[in-house]
Amino acid sequence: MNAVLLAGLGNPGGSYKNNRHNVGFRVMDAVADGGSFKKIASLAEIMILSASDQKIILSKPCTFMNLSGNAVKFLMDFYKIPDENVYVVHDDIDLDIGRVKIKKGGGNGGHNGLRSVDDLIGRNYWRLRIGVGRPREKSMISSHVLGDFLPHEEEILHKIVAAIKENLPLLFSDVKKLERLLNFPA
Repeated sequence: MNAVLLAGLGNPGGSYKNNRHNVGFRVMDAVADGGSFKKIASLAEIMILSASDQKIILSKPCTFMNLSGNAVKFLMDFYKIPDENVYVVHDDIDLDIGRVKIKKGGGNGGHNGLRSVDDLIGRNYWRLRIGVGRPREKSMISSHVLGDFLPHEEEILHKIVAAIKENLPLLFSDVKKLERLLNFPA
């Protein structure tokens, strides 16, 4: 059975739950559809799904964002998953709310979670980039990503997360089609 790792980035703890930085966790929770995650090696919470001939390992690192690579690397090694079968779901300030991009490889754009993953596994993995918008001033970036979504942003995010859940198989077969289905401009 072919295995893929779908790692949602975020920060652990209830106080971060609705932060822009935690969209990866929110996608994992939606895809899990009420199922429960189990902790593995104190590094990540995982849930394993099966679809056709594919094992999908949903993951939420138990580390803070800046150390996300530790969990991703551990799970890749443990389940023997090649980097081309790794999909990281994360927030992206370079995309407006409602915009989603999917790409393989690339830079981290200053995202500390991606920097951690890049440092430990390289850059040859898939990124599902969910736009959270950029604040007006660079000095506001940290408070922006660690802030909660505004009500109208929540509505758009809900549509995106629901569309990812509904169309997840396209992530592994037709990323361009999935990307088109996931964009809900504000």
